[in-house]
Amino acid sequence: MLEVYRVTRQVARSNASVLLLGETGTGKELVAEAVHTLSDRRTRPFVKVNCGALSENLLESELFGHVKGAFTGAVSDRAGRFQSADTGTIFLDEINSTTPLLQVKLLRVLQEREFERVGGDTTIRVDTRIVSASNRNLLEMAADGTFREDLYYRLNVVPIHLPPLRDRPEDIPALVGHFLNIYNEGNDRYVTHIHPEAMDALQKYHWPGNVRELQNNIEHAVVMATGDELTPDVLPGVVRGEADPQMTNASTPVQLDFDSLAQHLVVEGLSQADDKSEDLHSRIVDRVEREVIAQVLTQCQGVQIKAASRLGINRNTLHKKIKDYGLGE
Repeated sequence: MLEVYRVTRQVARSNASVLLLGETGTGKELVAEAVHTLSDRRTRPFVKVNCGALSENLLESELFGHVKGAFTGAVSDRAGRFQSADTGTIFLDEINSTTPLLQVKLLRVLQEREFERVGGDTTIRVDTRIVSASNRNLLEMAADGTFREDLYYRLNVVPIHLPPLRDRPEDIPALVGHFLNIYNEGNDRYVTHIHPEAMDALQKYHWPGNVRELQNNIEHAVVMATGDELTPDVLPGVVRGEADPQMTNASTPVQLDFDSLAQHLVVEGLSQADDKSEDLHSRIVDRVEREVIAQVLTQCQGVQIKAASRLGINRNTLHKKIKDYGLGE
């Protein structure tokens, strides 16, 4: 981590593109903020975009903006995030989730510092520093054709690798102290001591959700503590090494942030398949997608146009998926 801090301070003084690499929850967004805060652009905008949270069409409009009438719902001109971040910094999280078409447009912005809004023909020039992040190996993705190699090299001017928490257990006491201060103040508590057995459990746990998972567990512990000491009994069973760590009452997930839960679902799906299985996509992804659509339809009281809007997909696409998954029966 000292090397991470050193490189962060060094690169912040330049305008070079930075690529943050590391598992989910290792603190890539915090490093991106540090790069901006320590730079000459610190008084200018810092704009964050989660590329994995939006469909291709919505992400293109979010990044580059659109003109009135460019698509259904585009009732007025709208500036994109790149334009909003002009003279500042834009942080593209989960850059690995972008599609090949969008990658071409991102490459142009990196090379030429210009773009057009969706549906428009006026070229817009920007002076925006780009910091991106990925929880996957982009070079391997480039090798298998799922990520443009030329874009990878443009993003990877200065790479910063963030190690997983399990590789630096000596940092856990300091992190625990930091989060205790935050959540004591936020919850009007006074948990100032840590039982040795609790700290031992925290340092031995493998932390698949990394610092984010640790943060969530310390917040839980502060809320549940009955005195001024963080004791082992206020830590989740999984941290204490108990069996059946992911479920309570055999059905309810506990003490997992969203990314850790997603990771658990994938691992569980893979563990139930043999080495010769050729249905992993339907076994894992399709089943999750079916549940997402079913839940959103319920929230939208079956109104498909509203559900499609919430899901960020075309209404015809939603209709087909409803039929394929048998949700209309």
